[in-house]
Amino acid sequence: MSMNFDQARFNMVEQQVRPWDVLDADVLAVLTRVRREDFVADAHRALAFADLSLPLGHGEFMMKPVVEGRLLQALALGGGDSVLEIGTGSGFLTACLASLAQDVLSVEQHADLAEQARQRLATAGLRNAQIEVAEAIVGFLTQRQFDVVVLTGAVHAIPERFLPWLKPGGRLFAIRGESPVQQAVLLRDDGNGRRTEQSLFETDLPYLSHAAPPPRFSL
Repeated sequence: MSMNFDQARFNMVEQQVRPWDVLDADVLAVLTRVRREDFVADAHRALAFADLSLPLGHGEFMMKPVVEGRLLQALALGGGDSVLEIGTGSGFLTACLASLAQDVLSVEQHADLAEQARQRLATAGLRNAQIEVAEAIVGFLTQRQFDVVVLTGAVHAIPERFLPWLKPGGRLFAIRGESPVQQAVLLRDDGNGRRTEQSLFETDLPYLSHAAPPPRFSL
């Protein structure tokens, strides 16, 4: 018996994402519309809507749907926003960001994942997302500033070098701390050089490269 992907996607939104306090109508509509099953490996299509972090290769994982929903809601994206995404992964979150914002620049360190995501975004008809191959924490450079910066993997601390990429009034989403208890946070720039931080929820994600806690030495 073939799987009804449209029904499974609807059930994911109504039974997982919405009950986790994701109530923004635009976010729920995007998660219902973007075909999550097209952004996972063929072997995982039947698991695309499960409350699981699906493996992507290279030790990377796709976020759970509930985390993606909370992330998108926290950003409160508008149609004029420019977005920098650190960690393309499967390209699914990239597709959701591109559906809600004006344009997305996504950075992925693994060339094969980047190419797969490009193909998936093209198939989905999204032309306002660009993917660059680079290691983001220490290797990526840009002269642009963005309304929104999104880190899709965990960091021990938010890299200071990311902060100048925020436009005045912009916001940055990160999952910070030490596994297994990490905190999703949203930084807001007030436009006058000051930043406020809002704690959102607890979760646990693999670290971005070069972003794990420093090793502890004990005698």
